[in-house]
Amino acid sequence: MTIATTDRLVLRDWTESPDDLARVYDIYSRDEVMRWLGGGKGRMTDPSEARERVRMWRERWGPYDGRWGLWAIEPRDGGPVAGSILLKPLPGRDGVTLTDDIEVGWHLHPDAQGNGYATEAARAVLEREFATGTPRVYAVVMAGNDPSMAVARRLGMTHAGVRTDWYGGVELETFVLERPA
Repeated sequence: MTIATTDRLVLRDWTESPDDLARVYDIYSRDEVMRWLGGGKGRMTDPSEARERVRMWRERWGPYDGRWGLWAIEPRDGGPVAGSILLKPLPGRDGVTLTDDIEVGWHLHPDAQGNGYATEAARAVLEREFATGTPRVYAVVMAGNDPSMAVARRLGMTHAGVRTDWYGGVELETFVLERPA
């Protein structure tokens, strides 16, 4: 299912196609990607794990009918999927229970970085979320992940300091964007 399009991108569900599964593995098995996602927890070590990851995403976010989830960022001009865009409730201090705070995030393959894809995809999902009446959306970034912090700033997000409200109390650089008036 396509959830949004931009001039250059299609944001859609990840599928179990061979190309998607290969790309999921290629992204989520890389230390340079996964070190910023929970400190590397969940890094794939076998290509067969990609199918289970896609199924897990579908199971977890399917009930939200496209409002929240983790989707493929597909360039319209061809080539491999650039990465993932996510929009979802943040898990609380226990690391499990979803809060009312909404997170936007992005995970790009290194070969797709520097093209503005994360910013463009995030703008599309933010626009959709703000149209539902959500008052604010957060981006949470591990210290040292300067490229992701730069994306948050390009989105017009305000740095709100280091917070420990989510993901089991991990210290995260927090950015916030208020719904436009």
